[in-house]
Amino acid sequence: MKGWRRRFWRCRCLLRFRFPIPGAMYKSPVSVLVVIHTRNLDFLLLDRAAHPGYWQSVTGAQEAGESLFETALREVWEETGIAVEPEALRDWRQSRTYEIFPEWRERYAPEVTHNTEHLFSLCLVDRPLIRLSPAEHRDFLWLPSAKAAVRCFSQSNREAIRQVTEAQEGERQGKATAARN
Repeated sequence: MKGWRRRFWRCRCLLRFRFPIPGAMYKSPVSVLVVIHTRNLDFLLLDRAAHPGYWQSVTGAQEAGESLFETALREVWEETGIAVEPEALRDWRQSRTYEIFPEWRERYAPEVTHNTEHLFSLCLVDRPLIRLSPAEHRDFLWLPSAKAAVRCFSQSNREAIRQVTEAQEGERQGKATAARN
């Protein structure tokens, strides 16, 4: 992303984070899961501040007027401080619907019991500097694929890490085969 666009995204994300949409009483039951990993398949996990030990990838609810892609870009910035080039973000065009944990249901409208989570991933060359949002997360770590999947509290997050790993390994094998031919 060119300079002015990057500044625009950063400003837009910061403004949305600090000044939520007026009248938004409940969280949207539509969210993104952004699995961040390196080319070497080390995965970034975040430890939830409100629930220590609940390790996860970047997640967040879609806000009014946002596309899912914009939600994913915003959440990566808010939760990690990573400014993402839009072309680096992969939309898997997949979603999973799961029951919202009872302890978190008060954030949603009374009739809402399920959330639909849309999968995105971000492959990075190296491990960047991570700037956590202390209100949301208390720590982070990078783990190899298998260990990262085991550490996640969420079944959908575990499945997403395994899926991204299989796809990345398949792409590597395909490139290696093409190089030999």
